[in-house]
Amino acid sequence: MAKEVSSGSDHHGGGAQPVDAGRRRFLTASTAVVGAVGVAGAAIPFIKSWNPSARAKLAGAPVTVDISSLTEGQRITAEWRGQPIWIVKRSKAVLEALPGLDGTLRDPKSMNPDQQPKYAVNEFRSIKPEISVLVGLCTHLGCSPEMKAEIRPEPFDPEWKGGYFCPCHKSKFDMAGRVYQGVPAPTNLPVPPHHFADDNTLVIGVDPQGA
Repeated sequence: MAKEVSSGSDHHGGGAQPVDAGRRRFLTASTAVVGAVGVAGAAIPFIKSWNPSARAKLAGAPVTVDISSLTEGQRITAEWRGQPIWIVKRSKAVLEALPGLDGTLRDPKSMNPDQQPKYAVNEFRSIKPEISVLVGLCTHLGCSPEMKAEIRPEPFDPEWKGGYFCPCHKSKFDMAGRVYQGVPAPTNLPVPPHHFADDNTLVIGVDPQGA
């Protein structure tokens, strides 16, 4: 079974290395559903230990997350700009299954430029194949999808290869956050601007240097 923890470590991701152009052009689609974060709150409690002020957070202050303890199949939930950010370590089996799903997806090649930065336009929609970073709000009405990371038959899909299922209106996304065809959600789950400060530290809200 997939495991989940919450992260509340939040700092100004500073230094001269990364650039923060990404937060200024961050996905307009995701900000429209900020009000739905409360839906996720009951199931995914956040640790309230943010260092920047509330005003700074709303302005998009970077969030630093320690991922050193993240294990395969586990999800860490952080908060950035009032939105839940899902950080998931995907299994090798899940990564191998992703290319075979293209024919069932609405935007398999991530052609919508508003849904991810350029450096996440790849088959994994990520910088590191094993680490997924997504805004955890359904792109239909902003509900919080359930993570169903195991490759096994599910009542809503007997050929399920792992991903996210929104029980509100039955939208489905794969483990790269790509939306399936024939569901209410119109677009893939957004990928926020982010970079890895080192192997164990993820900074959300700031693009990699040179991106």
